[in-house]
This record gives sequence, structure tokens and C-alpha cells, in this order.
Amino acid sequence: MNNLYLYVFVMACVTYFIRVLPLTFIRKKITNPFIKSFLYYVPYVTLAVMVFPAILKATGTPWSALIGFIVATLLSFFGGNLFQVSLFACLSVFIVELFIY
Repeated sequence: MNNLYLYVFVMACVTYFIRVLPLTFIRKKITNPFIKSFLYYVPYVTLAVMVFPAILKATGTPWSALIGFIVATLLSFFGGNLFQVSLFACLSVFIVELFIY
């Protein structure tokens, strides 16, 4: 049990230092466009990395999940609103699951 507290303490310290170090080392405004674009997209990439495996495991087969993901991506790329994207992604998963089972 003592190791558990040590692990949590180390994790908290690492998380804290990762957040504090940029504040201590970077004092002036960031003007490099590459670094600015990198920092702009970090939250979106992190969200995608966390969500994509869950998408593939959310249905009965990974194939139906992949089809639903492709449908949702294409609809959102071509300007579909949130309701349309979720509705057609769910319908595509349902139809694929009907044919697989």
C-alpha cells in the first residue's frame, strides 16, 4: 500500500512539473508559427488519441465502428451539423451490424 502512495506522489509531481516548466522557461511571447500551430493543435490531437480506440471498441465489431467513424468524418468534413453526423454514424453502424450478424 505504501507503494501506491509513492506512485501517486510521483505522478502528481511529474504532472505538476510538465505544467510549470513552460511557464518558467518561456518568458516572452511565442512568435514562431510552427510552435504556435503545434501548441494550437495539441488539445485536438490529445482528444483524438483518447477517443479513437474507444470508437473501435464501442460496437460489436471493429468493422462497423470503422464504417461509423468514416461516415461521421466525411459528414463533418462536408459541413454536417452534430445531430446529422451522430444520426448517420449510428445508422451506418446499425446497418453494418445487421449484415455482419
